[in-house]
Amino acid sequence: MRQNSKTVSPMSNEGRNIYVTEHITNSLLALLEEKTLENISISELCNNAGIGRASFYRNFNSKEDILKAYINKLFDEWKGNWEKNSSLPLSSAIGMVFCHFEQHKAFYSLLNKHHLIYLLKDVILDIMELKPGLPKGEAYAKAFVAYSLYGWIEVWFERGMQESAEEMKQLFQSQGL
Repeated sequence: MRQNSKTVSPMSNEGRNIYVTEHITNSLLALLEEKTLENISISELCNNAGIGRASFYRNFNSKEDILKAYINKLFDEWKGNWEKNSSLPLSSAIGMVFCHFEQHKAFYSLLNKHHLIYLLKDVILDIMELKPGLPKGEAYAKAFVAYSLYGWIEVWFERGMQESAEEMKQLFQSQGL
């Protein structure tokens, strides 16, 4: 079972780390509503979260790391759903990705507003299982789909996510991808 604030003792190291991580993340997301990432200091972030700087650096190396961890946390849910349905065709996975973004639109719109969409690239490459050592045909095919998907997502966000997740899935499929 994955540990979280409800399953871990608040006095354990894991409990403290979960507390710190949740508070830092919430603090950063609140501050991003008003400021750019560059204009948020570590001191301000920690003061707003009610934690010390040492706690920040024990859990993260940078403010971007906070966002990457949050993105991975959101995608852990997606991956769980995908693993239950992994026999579905790639088009279904693509549709599930667009639904995920639509479901968490406020967060991803915030990333887009601050030009931080590039943080999604590694998650998308991971979803497509683009790993070193793949046979060349498979590697290039997966890279083509992964980077195409990333580009589509970036443009979709820039357009204000006007199209529904279902429309995006259909548009992606209509391209033969």
